Amino acid sequence: MNIDLARTFLEIVDTGNFNKAAERLSVTQSTVSMRIKALEDELGRPLFVRSKSGTQLTAAGLQFRRYATTMVRVWEQARQELALPPGFRTVLNIGGQFSLWDRLLVQWIPWMRTAMPDVALKAEVGLSDGLMRQLMEGLLDVGVMYSPTSRPGLHIEKLLEERLVMVSTRRRSVEEWDVDYVLVDWGPEFRAAHSQAFPDLKTPAVSVGLGALGLQHILAYGGTGYLPMRVARSYLAAGRLFLVSQAPEFRRPAYLVHAEDEAREDWFATALDGLRYVASLENEE
Repeated sequence: MNIDLARTFLEIVDTGNFNKAAERLSVTQSTVSMRIKALEDELGRPLFVRSKSGTQLTAAGLQFRRYATTMVRVWEQARQELALPPGFRTVLNIGGQFSLWDRLLVQWIPWMRTAMPDVALKAEVGLSDGLMRQLMEGLLDVGVMYSPTSRPGLHIEKLLEERLVMVSTRRRSVEEWDVDYVLVDWGPEFRAAHSQAFPDLKTPAVSVGLGALGLQHILAYGGTGYLPMRVARSYLAAGRLFLVSQAPEFRRPAYLVHAEDEAREDWFATALDGLRYVASLENEE
């Protein structure tokens, strides 16, 4: 079976729409339709029911989903492992959101190189949606993210819980509102909790969707904003930032996601244990 057929099938399952799947795959909608027809002809069963409300899996489609996920993952692993240079037994593909690479995942890489020097590492940066898609397609072995979505065949566990604290470049209390407040968008849960805590807050002059950008702006030009304690800790110790007294704190969990596969070798369990260990070092209490 052409592996592109299985990839196309999984993309439609993820998007629920032939057109959206075509956009993600950078092909035409007719190409997607032809691939699915070829797949259905090969299997001898219809896989989708199409309607105005979207695309639904048939009973056969539900059964095939698990096999398609495994096929894509095994193909990608085989392709990568066959290209490995001598001295390496396998490659581990890991992806994480940008703000989780800082301090957390960058510490895991040297841990892995010491613990398992014969395992090559390929690291990616992305958003939760993209990382989940790569996990479903077998392009990633492990993902570390803030907002995973439940998918068949994927295991999700809480890796750590970040403590978001309000910091400022000068000593102040939350009652002395800073006109240079920078709204760092830490996701939908944070936005909801932030709006509840500050119902009268007008739109700030600066809003950013990337924590690192918010941090650099505050350090360079002064101001106030919410940052993870694990990121702010060194700046607090150096006196470059100060905790804003009486400001509410927020929690933001980060998750470890990987395929449920009992056939995984011991090296994979060791890699996951390493991630849990490094995360435990980032205790923010």
